[in-house]
Amino acid sequence: MSTPDTKERVLSRDVAAKQIPSGESQTLVAGTRLFIHQTLGGSYTVQTDFGLFRIDGKDGDALGEQVADHSLEAATLADGSPDPAVVWAQLHKVFDPEIPVNIVDLGLVYSMDIEKNEATGGYRVLVAMTLTAPGCGMGPAIAEDAKSKLLLVPGVDEAEVRITWEPPWNQSMISEEGKMKLGLL
Repeated sequence: MSTPDTKERVLSRDVAAKQIPSGESQTLVAGTRLFIHQTLGGSYTVQTDFGLFRIDGKDGDALGEQVADHSLEAATLADGSPDPAVVWAQLHKVFDPEIPVNIVDLGLVYSMDIEKNEATGGYRVLVAMTLTAPGCGMGPAIAEDAKSKLLLVPGVDEAEVRITWEPPWNQSMISEEGKMKLGLL
């Protein structure tokens, strides 16, 4: 195994992964050599001899990485509802595995609404987002990543992330910060 300061690793155990860009589920087996390309938003984008894959942050130990604590505190308003700023902060932690900019700064999130869930007494977060290209196989994986991060917010007991194609995404939707990270300014 490589030294901890390099990005080359050998898996210590089997892990579930999503192939990029198809989004197909795969199992990468223990002993697989890989190179970590990106560690943003609590997941890893890795290169193997078989292509690019996304590995969830909870499996970071199999890569020789420390698993981060993603718990949230003080994330509710005085009335008990989730703080919208915390919900947006969670969406800022979601990344397309091929682009080092979060989905909010990429301009992919069109709306975020919080509503009372009368059935449970908790709150439901509804997000409408798009992707950079209609054929992106990672769309369901990105939406699921967003949903899982939203469900970490105290008080949120349901999250729905809907992918829409209207209006079509274009580069002008990228935030100034996103454009700077991508070298577009």
